[in-house]
Amino acid sequence: MKKILVLNGPNFNPPGSGEPARHGHATLADVEGLCRAAGARLGCEVECVQSNSEGVLIDKIHEYGRLFQAGKALGCVLNPGSLAHTSMALHDAIEGVDGLPVIECRISNAHAGEAVPQPSLISPVAAGIVAGFGVHCYVIALEGLVHTRSRGSARHP
Repeated sequence: MKKILVLNGPNFNPPGSGEPARHGHATLADVEGLCRAAGARLGCEVECVQSNSEGVLIDKIHEYGRLFQAGKALGCVLNPGSLAHTSMALHDAIEGVDGLPVIECRISNAHAGEAVPQPSLISPVAAGIVAGFGVHCYVIALEGLVHTRSRGSARHP
């Protein structure tokens, strides 16, 4: 069974604690349960990791890059949180892992709620972006990884 990493960045424990009107009321445990259930339905093992530490996120991306190269992983779904706008190190980690598809996942659509949305440093190196569908973004991203990888596409789904 192939693995998919679901990686959540800083201040995502729980997501509903900051701006419930924008991000909903789901807890981190709810999101992780949703992802594991979707993974089981899709025939994949989902590992969920949340960290407030940029280094932990980078280490997990490197680990999954190695698993991807060994044929044991399909990719990564990443909600970088505020690191999307500030972390060149996270950008470089994604760019540096050879072939690992990373889907950027954002619960809200920043383009709809901000007069001038802050650019994401993750988007240019992501294989895809899913935003604005609440926590269902995770399921969409997981489905996208599974369905496109099963067709044998290259780096990007």
